[in-house]
Amino acid sequence: MMKFFAIFAVLYPALLAAQPIRLHPRNPHYFLYRGKAVALVTSGEHYGSVMNLDFDYRRYLSTLAADGLNYTRIFGGSYREVPGKSFGIQRNNLAPTDSAFLAPWARDASGKFDLDRWDPRFFQRLRDFLAEADRRGIVVEITLFSSHYAEMQWRVSALNAANNVNHTDAIDWKKLHTLENGNLLTRQEQYTRKLVREANPFDNVIFEIQNEPWSDRPKLVDVINPYLQPPARDTYPNSVEIADENSIAWQARVMSWIRSEESSLPGKHMVAQNYCNFRFPVQQLPADVDLVNFHYAYPEAVLLNYGIGKALGYDETGFLGRGDDAYRRQAWNFMLSGGSAFDGLDYSFSVGHEDGTDTAPNGPGGGSPALRHQLRTLVEFLQKLPLVEMAPDAQTAKHAAGAYARVISKPGSLYAIYIDADGPTELTLNLPSGTYSGEWTNAFTGQVQALANFSHKGGDTVLHTPRFENGMALRLTRK
Repeated sequence: MMKFFAIFAVLYPALLAAQPIRLHPRNPHYFLYRGKAVALVTSGEHYGSVMNLDFDYRRYLSTLAADGLNYTRIFGGSYREVPGKSFGIQRNNLAPTDSAFLAPWARDASGKFDLDRWDPRFFQRLRDFLAEADRRGIVVEITLFSSHYAEMQWRVSALNAANNVNHTDAIDWKKLHTLENGNLLTRQEQYTRKLVREANPFDNVIFEIQNEPWSDRPKLVDVINPYLQPPARDTYPNSVEIADENSIAWQARVMSWIRSEESSLPGKHMVAQNYCNFRFPVQQLPADVDLVNFHYAYPEAVLLNYGIGKALGYDETGFLGRGDDAYRRQAWNFMLSGGSAFDGLDYSFSVGHEDGTDTAPNGPGGGSPALRHQLRTLVEFLQKLPLVEMAPDAQTAKHAAGAYARVISKPGSLYAIYIDADGPTELTLNLPSGTYSGEWTNAFTGQVQALANFSHKGGDTVLHTPRFENGMALRLTRK
């Protein structure tokens, strides 16, 4: 018996590492990946790595790994955008030219898609992408479907009857992701099951059901600034929208396909639902959702939903212009509120610039080598924490003069604090008695500065920060 336990003790870490990334059993707000608790952070390309034949994904993945980032997001091929037109993005990886567009489905001699035949080149490229990401320790979120936003994107869809030889039903594109989409539902099921099978051997995969489902099927539930006058008050970018009931029912069906397909396969992967923009208390999820994703998220998206016991992701940002400051601050604010994942949309990755050096104007967002270097500072800060023991803390930081303070902590032992402001400032903390050590991390420069050890009798104490611009973090340990 003792020999058995000795062998098990040796093999157990390897058994854990062999399983796909999943929620950590001790703290489901972080992930267990290859035997370690991790948070996911990236500033990644615009989702076309696999479908765009002109995009060198090996160079891209090597750049992410060199920048210390561990996450990327790709679309599965059911949706594409229009070159030079969709969302004003001029160099858009998700809008390849016709000759460079590689879809899951084969084409006939006329160029139309045949939904009865898979294109083996797509799945070979998908598997190679996942393998290359796997070698670099990068987790891949595969987004199966996406809203279409406008007629322009629907006109180029392989599921549009005008673009395939299979006589798919001519439907209103706003019904595409509902159970009322005619014979397209069968095609969507075939596609979902195929991608799930192809990705099953990989431990670095998360599936996401649909990108921004509220866009095509909106249900207004809140506004950011209620003092605006209609119609601006109730429209983007002030509206908070979730997907309507028809969309939720369809998403639940897609979830059932994923779970059904994996029931006879060795790998059991996490599934994410893209819930809403900005922030809102989650009302309804398909069964078995592991990761709840928000776009353009406020830290409140975490604080309002921490109690549901799911991972909470900032799944996309990138519509705040070219400057790095906004995106860096969003990442620190979200992750130091207890977030699980942060995914910035980085337009500096484009065809010919897969090393992320395309910093010329390119649509609504930014991204740069400098930003990724700054996000590496966040990654390294998080890696120093015992994540499975950390949780949001609304009690410790009583006041930060002229600043927002976000705190996660292991109560009574370790405190991780982000101060969103320019400084210096005064930070009033309510701490138990003890001797403390710590270090300041400048979120902008990455510079680390030791905090002088101090003893405290308990209750309030005031710490004076070093000078800083655009954010400062503190890791404080009670001995």
